[in-house]
Amino acid sequence: MRCFVGDEFGSVDLYQLTDLPTPRPGSDEVRIRIAATALGFVDGLLVEGRYQLRPALPYVPGGEIAGVVDAVGSDVAGVSVGDRVAVWRLGGGLAEYIVVKANEVSIVPDELDLEIAAVMLLDFQTAHYALVARANLKKGETVLVLGAASGVGAAAVQLAAGSGANVIAAASTEAKRSLARRLGATTTVDSRGDLRSQMRDLVPSGVDVVVDPVGGTSSEAAFRSLAKYGRHLVIGFASGRIPSIPANLPLLKSGSLVGVDVRHFYTSDLDQARFALEALFGMMVTGILNPPSIQRFALHQSQLAIARTSDRDKAGKVVVVP
Repeated sequence: MRCFVGDEFGSVDLYQLTDLPTPRPGSDEVRIRIAATALGFVDGLLVEGRYQLRPALPYVPGGEIAGVVDAVGSDVAGVSVGDRVAVWRLGGGLAEYIVVKANEVSIVPDELDLEIAAVMLLDFQTAHYALVARANLKKGETVLVLGAASGVGAAAVQLAAGSGANVIAAASTEAKRSLARRLGATTTVDSRGDLRSQMRDLVPSGVDVVVDPVGGTSSEAAFRSLAKYGRHLVIGFASGRIPSIPANLPLLKSGSLVGVDVRHFYTSDLDQARFALEALFGMMVTGILNPPSIQRFALHQSQLAIARTSDRDKAGKVVVVP
């Protein structure tokens, strides 16, 4: 099979398309013929060895995977050849086939395009886990979403608005803010301006929840904009800088700085994670959720696809198809 693989971490130029033997599933595994692999900011960090976890070498990037089961192990029950499935892993997706544990896959409805299933795996699951499990978001609360046009941010705007929350979307351009409004945000702010001042004018009493996949200088201003007992969800650092928030702020706000590690969700409660993802698939099928636009690349364009993930001005989600 063809796959995009590297023997060392560093520049994406160190990775290349090569042929390897097609893997065979073990007794409790299934083999997936990959139809689409979505990529995000984390994939670029993994390739360069700058992520908080380092996968084993040689490394095949790409973890947001959707495809069709084409072989099953002898002990597998509940998953069959021909099933349309999706699975999230730390890598392995920039290839024609992958072998995974049968209990890790989620069934994709026939009505849902496999490319859309792939783009939902990390962004929508992370946003849902953040708002529902970590923030315990309630109807009528006010949510500030940083990076509101990013993958996680746009998903959070939709999910929060759909839950009956009042959504304020922060983004750097009018085009991005317009997208957030179309997805359900009631108000938008310019993240390049004085965020604290804008928020003070909009909601003097503060917001209940901050969704923060950005980090950097916006994080402290957003935390200062919390209401009493507010929750600031730390999801990632797309800005490239991990912020330092003064420890007195949670005391003054009676607020919470809440980590959102969707990987832990998968490892600690896989059944619940799969249930949540399949519910999100259903929401997409019925039109409750809107998919992002897609930038599509062929497998031989994997270097370009990974490079594109670091472009903060890109429109849509990067997807590689074999």
